Parts: sequence; structure tokens; C-alpha cells
Amino acid sequence: MLSARTADWSAAEANPLATRDREEEMALAERLTDAEIQAALATVPEWRLEEKTIGRRYRFGSFMDAVGFVNRVAEVAERRNHHPFISLDYKVVTLRLTSWHAGGLTQADFDEAAEFDRLYEGMRN
Repeated sequence: MLSARTADWSAAEANPLATRDREEEMALAERLTDAEIQAALATVPEWRLEEKTIGRRYRFGSFMDAVGFVNRVAEVAERRNHHPFISLDYKVVTLRLTSWHAGGLTQADFDEAAEFDRLYEGMRN
């Protein structure tokens, strides 16, 4: 049975991202220009531009390490509500990012790419 409290959820409680500053949210959602994409690529040097996506391959010592990384990527993606394409090929994980709603790459793609790189580095150390 639903309580009155459950029925009266605010938008912020129902969607934690609703509390994000509106200007910040809009900036993350705007499609980047070619020049902005090139500048953003410099912040994630292992990532490559592939048409309207950026992609990177991560290599692991074992299949289970690769699976563990995919699980951590999934947790980040859920938290950010921004989900990459994921391919797992034995000890290699390939990630690709784009923002379909913006029709190409946004700052959110590059921010998430950097977070995935930090996860990878943390697993290697």
C-alpha cells in the first residue's frame, strides 16, 4: 500500500538529477562544436573520435577483471543516467559514448569517459 509520503514525492526525490543546477544540466546536454570536441578529446587522450561517438578499449589481465570493470561502469552509468555502449571480448572491454538526445557529443560524454578512465586506473593500482 502506498503511503501519503510516497504519493507526494517531489520531482527531486523521484529523480535525483532534478536537483542539478539547471544551467549545469543544459551545458552538459548541449552538443559540442567540432572545436570543442577536439579540446575535450585532449582531456581523455586514450579515447578516439568515431563519427558521433568517442570510444576506448581497456585491456585486463583476466576475464573476471574485465567483467568487474563492466559492472563498475554500469554503476557509474546508472548514477549518471548516461549509458555507454559496452562490448566485452574476453579480456578487452570497449566503451563508446554519445548523447543521442543532443544528436552527438556533449560535455557529459567526456566527463563520463574521464570517470571510466579513473575507474580503470584504480583497478590497475
